[in-house]
Amino acid sequence: MTTNTSSDTPRPPHQVLDGADITRVITRIAHEIVERAKGAEDVVLLGIHTRGVHLARRLHTRLTQITGRDIPLGTLDITMYRDDLRLKPARALEHTEIPAAGIDGRLVILVDDVLFSGRTVRAALDALGDIGRPRAVQLAVLVDRGHRELPIRADYVGKNLPTSLREAVQVRLTDQDGEDAVLVGDRDYAARSSQAFAAEPPQPE
Repeated sequence: MTTNTSSDTPRPPHQVLDGADITRVITRIAHEIVERAKGAEDVVLLGIHTRGVHLARRLHTRLTQITGRDIPLGTLDITMYRDDLRLKPARALEHTEIPAAGIDGRLVILVDDVLFSGRTVRAALDALGDIGRPRAVQLAVLVDRGHRELPIRADYVGKNLPTSLREAVQVRLTDQDGEDAVLVGDRDYAARSSQAFAAEPPQPE
């Protein structure tokens, strides 16, 4: 009797967005911000470390090209606001940089790469509360993969990507990783592949 174990075979990552797709997504989100924020006159962009910062910089460039104005840009470190600090290894602190004019009374748009449980965004909102009092806060993400654990949604989404909990979404950006791509594959693919490799007997030379 043969047992079908295909469902147990880890699926390697496959690409769902390439560099051209990511560029188009950023351009579209920039236009949506200008339209919804009535010209983006009081918009402040804050990128959430790490890849959210790179995406915010690209979004800033497109907004500047569209509006002809230099949109304030900053970065936000949420490390000390995370609710899993005790559950994971210590993390290195990143740099929070707020534009000189601050965020009080402004429309702050948080930028991140993937929206998943919503806990990263919750931590970002807590961090933001210690910095100032914006007029409103919105969220722009490259990918929304679902599986929310908190009542949080994105205002601007590059791609809605339905996933299972066994899958991992990997965003790769040229600024950080040397290429632009979004990949989806089994969360334990790398670990299981490494285990299988280690279990193989050495081959004779």
